[in-house]
Amino acid sequence: MTNDLLSDEHIEKANFSAALSERYLAYALSTITARSLPDVRDGLKPVHRRLLFAMRQLKLDPDQGFKKSARVVGDVMGKFHPHGDAAIYDAMVRLAQDFAMRYQLVDGQGNFGNVDGDNAAAMRYTEARMTEVARLLLDGIDEDAIDFRATYDGEAEEPVLLPAGFPNLLANGAQGIAVGMATSIPPHNVTELCDAAMHLIKYPGAAIDTLLGYVKGPDFPTGGVLVEPAETMHTTYSSGKGGFRLRAKWEVEREKGGGWQIIVTEIPYQVQKSRLIEKMAEMLQDRKLPMLADIRDESAEDIRLVLEPKSRRLDPEVVMESLFRLTDLEARISMNLNVLDASGRPSVMGLKQALQAWLDHRRIVLVRRSQHRLDKIAKRLEILEGYLMVFLNLDEVIAIIREADHPRDELMARFGLNEVQANAVLDMRLRSLRRLEEEALRTERTKLTEEQADLTALVGDEARQWRVVSNQIKDVRTHFAKTDTRRTALGLAPDVDIDINEILIEKEPVTVICSEKGWIRAMKGHLDLEGSFKFKDGDGPAFALHAETTDKLLLLAQNGRFYTLSCDRLPKGRGFGEPINLMIDMPADTPLVKLMKVTEGRLLVAASTGHGLVIDMKAAMAQTRSGKQVLNLSGGAKAVACCPADGDHVAVVGQNRRLLIFKLDEVPEMQRGKGVILQRYKDGELSDVKVFSLEDGLSWQMGGGRNRTETDLLAWQGKRGAAGKLPPNGFPRPARFT
Repeated sequence: MTNDLLSDEHIEKANFSAALSERYLAYALSTITARSLPDVRDGLKPVHRRLLFAMRQLKLDPDQGFKKSARVVGDVMGKFHPHGDAAIYDAMVRLAQDFAMRYQLVDGQGNFGNVDGDNAAAMRYTEARMTEVARLLLDGIDEDAIDFRATYDGEAEEPVLLPAGFPNLLANGAQGIAVGMATSIPPHNVTELCDAAMHLIKYPGAAIDTLLGYVKGPDFPTGGVLVEPAETMHTTYSSGKGGFRLRAKWEVEREKGGGWQIIVTEIPYQVQKSRLIEKMAEMLQDRKLPMLADIRDESAEDIRLVLEPKSRRLDPEVVMESLFRLTDLEARISMNLNVLDASGRPSVMGLKQALQAWLDHRRIVLVRRSQHRLDKIAKRLEILEGYLMVFLNLDEVIAIIREADHPRDELMARFGLNEVQANAVLDMRLRSLRRLEEEALRTERTKLTEEQADLTALVGDEARQWRVVSNQIKDVRTHFAKTDTRRTALGLAPDVDIDINEILIEKEPVTVICSEKGWIRAMKGHLDLEGSFKFKDGDGPAFALHAETTDKLLLLAQNGRFYTLSCDRLPKGRGFGEPINLMIDMPADTPLVKLMKVTEGRLLVAASTGHGLVIDMKAAMAQTRSGKQVLNLSGGAKAVACCPADGDHVAVVGQNRRLLIFKLDEVPEMQRGKGVILQRYKDGELSDVKVFSLEDGLSWQMGGGRNRTETDLLAWQGKRGAAGKLPPNGFPRPARFT
């Protein structure tokens, strides 16, 4: 650098932070508009647009031969796209991959990669040409349909966008990350898009629900099953933001002897098959997929993944539901319809806005092509008028050409021709002076005049323009409808609660025994609950019940928390069992109030203060060792009673031996809380609670194991929260129902 450049007059002082912000903003805008976001009208980023334009200049039409990919990349890099050849080739490879593009824009010959994630061969080994879709995108580019701009070096011109005779943005989708924003657009079926577009032309005010009647959802090149609910898809397509759940497609293959295996035939979009199998094999080795015995890849040209179940007793649908939750056999495809609008600004659009932007562009292209044709017709008619003037005065024209020193000027002066017409007459060949040629010129003039009138009417009639655009879209739909069908199926995910470890448990009867000090065990078989069981010295029986190894147990402790245990994980019946505290995080000095088997139904839970609530038994189940707080307790209160809420009335008895009966409807069902007051006490606490059917009467256990039932209960019936009355003679002491 010379001293002159370092002189003070060449140095501009600026705030560093402001200068940095200004330059970073320029970089960000360049990334957004010239690299990462597609244009809503043709659905292409600049690199893709330049690739197609360069291939057109190389005459790589669908019906022509292939050329080396390196030739295409070299032209793009040298003329239009001053970036690395690797980035340009990567973009070109993706346009040729049938598992990445729903409708390929490049017809590749050679190794362009595969669904396993293997890379394409080097560009010197592969060849390419355009597809029919690319031809549709470029159709009309020479007819002033779009604007051109200077290339980066100013030596040539490149298109600002393409005429886009194909709804490429939504049909092929797009992915991109810019500065501070990103785009993610899944591919769709072109026939569905054409149907929606034609409906939108006919009814510009169409609701999104109507358009979704045509566009069923994304249509991925790798197929799969879309299981997104309709209401979620409505929100996603309305706002342009959301996502879709996509699952692998599978079937059950039955074998002799009752065995079966699952065959996966389609995997989610952008999931690499080799990586999917590798991860599943690792999970299988780490025993994170207990439902599977083996995984095999038997794929050839088509995908065929074989999943062998651990047991033939398993339900295939349950196995797949668990795999969808644990592996990439289910993927979340995001949608962020962030694109550059017609003014070049980033904008998040919904389905209707994106379709309308493409339709508006197609109408503009139609008008510009029509005007271009009108200009061509006007120039040709001008020349035809000059030709016809020659035929009217043929001998005189020939004489002027032969004898005049300046025949052009003489023709212009003698016959009123302009310079263009005069030059055209002078450039005529002698054989064009035949009689038949004159008739051909007159016929051509007539046809061009009619075409001119028709195009002039079209340019001035917007309604007719929309009809033409609709017919063009109809032609595209007809072309693709012959061979193109939806690949991604539509379905619904079953609403099932799955615990695969529980499914693999062998169902066996057990008798669960729990002692007063919290030692628990499971003895094989359904034993006599009134029989004698061994306990440690100083300990005794508290709870005994029949269950199966597949059942869950629900425990209520005095701290108001519910805990959950699996019967298959209980210690075996030999010995005295193990303390419950080792299996769940329950304080050692907290007594158990109730132990029961989880079933369908509700529970009534009561505290010593006389408060209580109703809770669904399944909702009370805890997912962690620390349990689930259901009954909120304050002061010295504790949970003291729990019973099934089967019946229509509640009986509550306190330590003061006061009995109260009221309707079950007066106790609200809650997920958690203090509850409502069931019975009031001046002294003492709640002792026991029971739900029963008033028609059947209230039963309680007498001494010696005898039961007594009282049906005349009018004396003890009242409103919830009353004090109650003394129970019938013979009621147990202390006051308990069991």
